[in-house]
Amino acid sequence: MLLAASIAWAATAGVAVAGPFEDGDAALARGDYATALKLFRSLAAENHTAAQTRLGVIYQNGLGTTQNYAEALKWYRIAAEKGFGPAQNNLGVMIGNGWGVPQSYAEAAKWYRRAADLDYAEGQYNLGILYQQGQGVPQDYAEAVRLYRLAISQYFAPAMSNLASMYHKGLGLPQDDVEAVRLYRRAADQGNTQAQNNLGTMYAFGQGVPQDYVQAHMWFSLSVALGDQFGARNRDQAAAFLTPAQLAESARLVRAWRPGPMSVPSIVIGPQKSGSP
Repeated sequence: MLLAASIAWAATAGVAVAGPFEDGDAALARGDYATALKLFRSLAAENHTAAQTRLGVIYQNGLGTTQNYAEALKWYRIAAEKGFGPAQNNLGVMIGNGWGVPQSYAEAAKWYRRAADLDYAEGQYNLGILYQQGQGVPQDYAEAVRLYRLAISQYFAPAMSNLASMYHKGLGLPQDDVEAVRLYRRAADQGNTQAQNNLGTMYAFGQGVPQDYVQAHMWFSLSVALGDQFGARNRDQAAAFLTPAQLAESARLVRAWRPGPMSVPSIVIGPQKSGSP
């Protein structure tokens, strides 16, 4: 499972009003980090909360500047103390990983909870992980399920994948591979590589769906194309069961695939290994 730390892009309907913050976002999106850093620094000095959070993201990830966890923590904490959900969540990620600060799941849970209480999907998801694994809070599968469902209501694909895994394993829920497949598919359709890999595994073993190595190979191939580190081995194993015609059909399905509606765009980071189903 991966912890999620968000840039928290804001989408608005109609004609966008240009300004320094919007210019900074545009620069960040096109990879012009020097311009983004300059604009967000200026806005952060004027106490612009979202810009302070963007500045934290830039320092945390070393975008156009030297990676500096101390600076990232400083700006996240300033924005988090003002009640800004994305900053609260990202501060929790830093503390939970021990990046620039002593590692503490309990302290991370405090910040995730604040973000979750603001109905922030990444905070709900990250707090759900802690409850599922019993890190910093008592292990509580029911609470993990509740939090994942809250994040899913905002179409957050990683929460769909984690809840699918809980259905598959029967953790706090009746074991149900059909429901696991449904959730993996929802997340996979959004481009979530962990869900794509796990959905491929469900097809390979015929769990919750009829066994289908073409579908398995197709989902493994998609996960590889989108950067999944585990998919290549699974793809190659599935390929051994396919004829040349079936491999060609898998390749056709990969070419035809298009992602469905996405949740709030995020930078997804975390120290925990992606789990297989």
